[in-house]
Amino acid sequence: MILITELPVEGLSPVSGGIVALGKFDALHIGHRELTIQASRIGTPYLLSFVGMAEVLGWEPSRAPIVAKCDRKRVLTSWASYCGDRAPEEHEIEFASVRHLTPQQFVEKLSKELRVCGVVAGENYRFGYKASGDASELVRLCEEYGITAYIINSVMDKKQGSGKRDSGDSKDRGQVSSTRVRQALAAGDMKYVSELLGRAHRLILRVRTQDMPSERMISVPRSSILNLPPGNGIYKACLLLVGDESSIPCTVVVDTSNIHVETEEVRLCNLDWSQEFRLLSVEFG
Repeated sequence: MILITELPVEGLSPVSGGIVALGKFDALHIGHRELTIQASRIGTPYLLSFVGMAEVLGWEPSRAPIVAKCDRKRVLTSWASYCGDRAPEEHEIEFASVRHLTPQQFVEKLSKELRVCGVVAGENYRFGYKASGDASELVRLCEEYGITAYIINSVMDKKQGSGKRDSGDSKDRGQVSSTRVRQALAAGDMKYVSELLGRAHRLILRVRTQDMPSERMISVPRSSILNLPPGNGIYKACLLLVGDESSIPCTVVVDTSNIHVETEEVRLCNLDWSQEFRLLSVEFG
């Protein structure tokens, strides 16, 4: 994904004159937010996301996103207070159109096709075909094409001195990363997940009336969840969020096949079930 800032001009590239922050914004964690903050100091922030990566790179179709697609706008809106009260928006570009570009061709595309005037990237940023370019080459190429490059320090994991530091990634130097978020979710360490994300993790459920075995319980199969759940276990002090209507205290049980949500006081059968299904959210405390 690419984070961009721009003022739209009719007839030009949507990002013409903008500042482009480079990275993979899959988890929308605090490191990604820091790139957004840097971009917002120069202009209005946007996200330009690479789509079709799974198909091109042959990723497992079952690989769930950390943030549900329908929930990304809410997360970006929550960053507005960090970005001069301007919430980032998101745009998409086909990954296949840039996958085989060399580092120079990629920067040339930013300059001549997208017409950006600056880029923001982390110190460990890699780009170009097979990640052959690094941050120093990005600076050199941007200078060649008249683009200003801003390289910022990685946001470090505060737990990097603990046993949670080992992400299994040889490129890991203790920085916050999506890999760390996935591992913390798998371990069921929701406090740690919240620290990495800068917010509570929210799981989106596609719920039908038949997914309610009792008036205070929802049980949905894993095929009905839109993003990555925590590892198997029992999670207390959670909230079931029903649109803008209410926040219902609940306990969540995650097992191999299903997600079970149980409330103590509110009767879920009283919710509006006029549609075939509802999207409900669970926020982990």
